[in-house]
Amino acid sequence: MNVDRGSLGIPLPDPPVRGWRRGAPNVVLIVLDDVGFAQLGCFGSDIETPNMDRLAEAGLRFTNYHTTALCSPTRASILTGRNHHRVGIGWHPDLPMRHAGYNGRIPRAAGTLAEVLQAEGWATYAVGKWHLTPRDERSPVGPFHHWPTQKGFDRYYGFLGGDTNQWTPVLTRDQAFTDPPARPEDGYHLNEDLADQAIAYLRELRAYHVDRPFFLYYATGATHAPHQVPSEWIERYRGRFDQGWDAWRGQVLNRQREMGVVPAGTELSPRPAWVSAWDDLDEREQAFCARTMEVFAGFLSHTDHHLGRVIDEIEAAGELENTVFVVVSDNGASGQGGTHGSSNELKFISEKDEDFETDYEMIDELGGFRTYNHYAWGWALAGNTPLQRWKKYTWEGGTRCPLIVRSGRVADEHRGSIRTQYSHAVDLFPTLLSLCGVSAPERLNGVEQMSIDGLDLAAVFDEPDHPEVRLTQYYEMEGSRAIYHDGWKAVTDHVYQGQVEERELVEGSSDFSTDRWSLIDTANDFAEVNDLADEHPDIVFGKIDTEDQRELGALFQVRSIPTIMAFRGQIPVFRQPGLLPEPVLGNLIEQIKGLDMADGEIVRQIQVGADAAHVIEPIEDIQQLQALARCVCFTHRHAGE
Repeated sequence: MNVDRGSLGIPLPDPPVRGWRRGAPNVVLIVLDDVGFAQLGCFGSDIETPNMDRLAEAGLRFTNYHTTALCSPTRASILTGRNHHRVGIGWHPDLPMRHAGYNGRIPRAAGTLAEVLQAEGWATYAVGKWHLTPRDERSPVGPFHHWPTQKGFDRYYGFLGGDTNQWTPVLTRDQAFTDPPARPEDGYHLNEDLADQAIAYLRELRAYHVDRPFFLYYATGATHAPHQVPSEWIERYRGRFDQGWDAWRGQVLNRQREMGVVPAGTELSPRPAWVSAWDDLDEREQAFCARTMEVFAGFLSHTDHHLGRVIDEIEAAGELENTVFVVVSDNGASGQGGTHGSSNELKFISEKDEDFETDYEMIDELGGFRTYNHYAWGWALAGNTPLQRWKKYTWEGGTRCPLIVRSGRVADEHRGSIRTQYSHAVDLFPTLLSLCGVSAPERLNGVEQMSIDGLDLAAVFDEPDHPEVRLTQYYEMEGSRAIYHDGWKAVTDHVYQGQVEERELVEGSSDFSTDRWSLIDTANDFAEVNDLADEHPDIVFGKIDTEDQRELGALFQVRSIPTIMAFRGQIPVFRQPGLLPEPVLGNLIEQIKGLDMADGEIVRQIQVGADAAHVIEPIEDIQQLQALARCVCFTHRHAGE
């Protein structure tokens, strides 16, 4: 007879405590904020980042690494290994919505990297920006389900929101709010504080556990606005950017070519009409814009300096070679400063126009206690050299970001080299588990886990010419959509609607029914300069020319519009062999026919659940159908409009 021991008052045994594996590597995952493809020294910049550069010199640079184009979604993808919509972070958790892809809550079925490593004995620490807690759960009384300490981190120190004042941050320690340890007048700055705390955590660990591996998630507030930094760091760059963004872009591209960061024949993407030519600015405009860039450069160098202190601590402990370092940015450089930059970038949230006269009056205050400044979008374009656009767009300027990996797994002869294989934020999760010798669990903390979208990149480390690991990836961010497959990329001209100047000045579409899809041959067009959509109707097309495709198109009410991503009235169709084979389309049609759903519901139902198995069970090629479902489901929140 089975007896419930607990119901009889007999104490239940504690779950077994897993010990750690001696010799297992430490992991330091450094997530920068709004740092563009071209803003680190080792990616072609003249901004001084010696500590990140030394990690690159002893490791690898990945020049074809991509993000979601926005901070929280990228962080969710990195930590879970799943695409951002699958884990509820299709956008910021500041505005949770009643849609599965946008509820702002990572499900327990998508265990984080911290949870997996914690279960394997790693000590886990998070320091800095979190931005994965719904806004309505960021109170002193919780609920705490989506705070770092409930997502696998033993300890946490940082800020829960998307940005914070670097002089007077809103700080949290573990599950309680706390004041900064000093005042800005006394020399306090968040960069230094975060490094101090990270070092304190590591020293405390070694005082008690001399051989326990650790995972340190180090997420700076930099270089997200406000760009704030001690004046001596700004003064290092006085006059360095007086030549303007046009000249700087050309100089950076030349360095990138020399370094091999971009192919030798890479073109510079044209400066768009809505970004002023530097020479067209008047003297005061040039002075203000140059100063905002000096502040940004000082902020980035200051961030690198304090990151270097953490690296030095690990090296002094003799653990440098047994530590995996990863440096990433969460998205491309930010254009939230508009045409001239801003002394208070939060104006755009309030739909307020910039007043240049007011901004110019604050030029000597930029970077200090009284401003919340951000540079102009001309510098954002330059920071993403040679790419187009910036943060929030699924063009490469929003998604392609620096990635540095330093690991003992990298052989000496490969250190300092470059990898060009396509990769995405979701790939870091399985790659880091592989480097740690840990398998992703099927169950974690009693919960069956969702499938993982990421792919292990470790095989690429010692094989520069290793075949591509990732062949397909979708993108959707604030209506900007793209899909990549085997060297081809289709991307829309949809314009971000959250900022007055972008709505009014940026060329493109603000209506999904008029969005135009461009086709890029990414293998031969690094900067997305040449749109081949009209030249290759065999790759991107809107006409359905087989019986199965016509029937599928009718179910989704397809219009004859060239498109890759699904939307109301659109269905993605790639004619590349193998992506959407006829048997999969046929089986999908048969199942959709049996579903009693309103228009716009089909797509969401395909994606519901960890693997949508209740819908796709009879289909022979599950992975290909999942790829299709994920391509089409994430614009569902607009489908019902």
